[in-house]
Amino acid sequence: MIKISIKKGYSEKIREGFPLLTKEMVQQGDIDDEGKIFTAIDPRGKFIARGYLGKQNKGSGWLLTWDHQEEINEAHFKKKIEEAAEHRHAFFEDDQTDAFRLFNGEGDGIGGLTIDHYADHYLFTWYSEGIYMFRDEIIRAFEEVISYKSIYEKKRFDSKGQYVEDDDFVKGERPDFPLIVKENGAHFAVYLNDGAMTGIFLDQRDVRKAIRDEYAEGKTVLNTFSYTGAFSVFAALGGAMKTTSVDLANRSVSKTIEQFSMNGIDYEAQDILVRDVFRYFNYCVKNEIKFDLVVMDPPSFARSKKHTFSASKDYKNLVKQAIDITEKKGIIVASTNAASFDMNKFKTFIDQAFKEKGARYKIIETYSLPEDFRTTEDYPLGDYLKVCVIQTR
Repeated sequence: MIKISIKKGYSEKIREGFPLLTKEMVQQGDIDDEGKIFTAIDPRGKFIARGYLGKQNKGSGWLLTWDHQEEINEAHFKKKIEEAAEHRHAFFEDDQTDAFRLFNGEGDGIGGLTIDHYADHYLFTWYSEGIYMFRDEIIRAFEEVISYKSIYEKKRFDSKGQYVEDDDFVKGERPDFPLIVKENGAHFAVYLNDGAMTGIFLDQRDVRKAIRDEYAEGKTVLNTFSYTGAFSVFAALGGAMKTTSVDLANRSVSKTIEQFSMNGIDYEAQDILVRDVFRYFNYCVKNEIKFDLVVMDPPSFARSKKHTFSASKDYKNLVKQAIDITEKKGIIVASTNAASFDMNKFKTFIDQAFKEKGARYKIIETYSLPEDFRTTEDYPLGDYLKVCVIQTR
């Protein structure tokens, strides 16, 4: 264990519960030793908190305990997993949904780690070499708390912050893929052994349900940046007249067909297009094509041959393009997972877009992360999801 002295201005911030150690906080101490347990001390040498070193995004490590007596070991990890499982008790009992997040990083007390549940198969995602060095202790602690069919893992910590290609299987019985999981009564095919993505983003569960139950019936629906078409599936299940799914990736077609088929939906009655979304918007304007419901959930940053998209810089213009192809009194579901700005800033982008188009609107409702994506008030950046359901006037 090493000691890291924290600058005076940051000592109180950590003492109050802020869990991320950043380079600018450090007065003295080596922060480059991945996986090393450290004690954070204030300029007077007094204990503040204890954590581990691990480079993740802009951070250098995570604080895990503010108790001077508590050690970071297998017992510590077991306690955190027990608390997380108790918090998800209702999800374990839900016979309509069996895909959810069991453990959500710093929201459950261990920054750098998530654990997702897919029909009793579990996916561990490690976000730094530092946390990965505790892998064996964490998995042993997990096994003491949770019964499982299999464990898979994803490593997201190479030098560029991308996915580390590897055999994802850890232990248990290898299932046949795809796994079929349930979400609010719908079915999805997921793959725990096929690259960085599984086939469904669990954090959009509540939004998908709202589209099915409240907004889709009798509507024409455009799902942009559609990935595997999950929003389109729920729109179709909600009685949409027709869905159009648009994504730049070629494999989105077969993946979307698979998800429609899982739910008994005739995929040939839907449009599934491989297009640059921005060019497709222009095509719709040129051909006077409009939709009753437009869903936009772009990545925080994306690049195609002709476009570079950054949510913090370009979301306003994306909304402006959506306004052009949305019917009067239509609905725009605007979503972003960018952690660099909050909901108030996001609403500002929307407001600016409508003002610049000379259009009126009303935000009907908003969504953030669902209950299983537990967050802490001490780290607002962890509550990254922002969704606004907008009615054009």
